[in-house]
Amino acid sequence: MVQFKDLVIRTLVLFILFECSLSLEEKPRKTKKWMRNKIENLPKNLMENVLVKSLEGKKNTGDGPSQMNVLQLSEMTNQQSPCQKKHCGAGRVCKLTENGEAECVCISDCPVETEDRRRVCSNYNQTWGSDCEIHRMRCNCEEKSEKCSNPEFSHLHVEYYGACKQLSACSDSEMADFPRRMREWLFHIMQDLADREELSPHFKNKMNVAETNMTKLWSNAAVWKWCDLDGYPHDRAVSRHELFPIRAPLMYLEHCIAPFLNKCDDNSDHMVTLEEWGNCLEIPKETLEDECDDLRQELN
Repeated sequence: MVQFKDLVIRTLVLFILFECSLSLEEKPRKTKKWMRNKIENLPKNLMENVLVKSLEGKKNTGDGPSQMNVLQLSEMTNQQSPCQKKHCGAGRVCKLTENGEAECVCISDCPVETEDRRRVCSNYNQTWGSDCEIHRMRCNCEEKSEKCSNPEFSHLHVEYYGACKQLSACSDSEMADFPRRMREWLFHIMQDLADREELSPHFKNKMNVAETNMTKLWSNAAVWKWCDLDGYPHDRAVSRHELFPIRAPLMYLEHCIAPFLNKCDDNSDHMVTLEEWGNCLEIPKETLEDECDDLRQELN
C-alpha cells in the first residue's frame, strides 16, 4: 500500500512538472529536467508537501502552476533537500538514504566520450577517456569497491590534458632554476589579479604593505596560491589532485612542472603542506604565514 502511494505521488509530481514546463516559454525542456532533479533529491516524506504546494498553485490560478509557483517550489526544495547543503568531491554525487539523509557516493557512470580532446593522461601514464573516468575510478578505489581495478588508483589523478605522450626530460640546470621562475610566475599572476581588482582585499593589502620587500612579496604569492589550491575540505594540506589546476595546463609548456611538484611532497604522503610548499619554492620558513582562515572569512 505504501509503495503504491509513493508511486501515485511520484506520477502526479512528474505530471505537474510536465504542466509547469509547458507553461513556461523560456527553455521549457531545461526547466522540466531541472525541476525533476530537484524533486528526485527530496526525501519521500517531503514529496507530499511539494505535491500539495503544486496543487494549491493550480487551484489559485485555475490553469496550472505559474512561473512564480515553480520558483516557490524550487525555493522549497532548496530549503528542504539535505543534498543542497552537502558538498561532494570530484567523482562523487549526493544521494539520499532511505532515512532521507544526504551521503556522497561514487558516480555510477560517465558519459561516453569519442573526441580526442576529452582524453586525459593520469599520473600512472595511462590515457583515459575523460577526467570523469579518472575521478570515478579513484572514488571506487578509495571506497574499496569491487569496481576498483587497482588498489593504487586511490591516488589516481589527472596529470595533464590530452593523450599520454613522451615529454622531454627536465635537466638538472632547469630544475635548479625552476623555483625562481615559479615564484616569479605566481607573483605576476597575483599582481595581475590585483590590477584587475580580482584579488581579495586581504592579499591586495599584503602586497601593498610588502611592495618594497621582494622576499615578502614572493612569500605572500606562495601563501595565496597554496590557500587557493587547498580546496574542500580545507585541511591545511594540498593533495596531488588539488595541484591539478597548476600542473595540467602547464605540462606541454613547462616540462619541469611535474617533477617540480612531485619534489614538493617531501615525505611522499600525497599531500603538500605549507612548509613543504615553501621549501619547494625556496622561501624562508619565517616569512610564511598561514592566513587562509582570514582569506576564507573575507570571501564568505
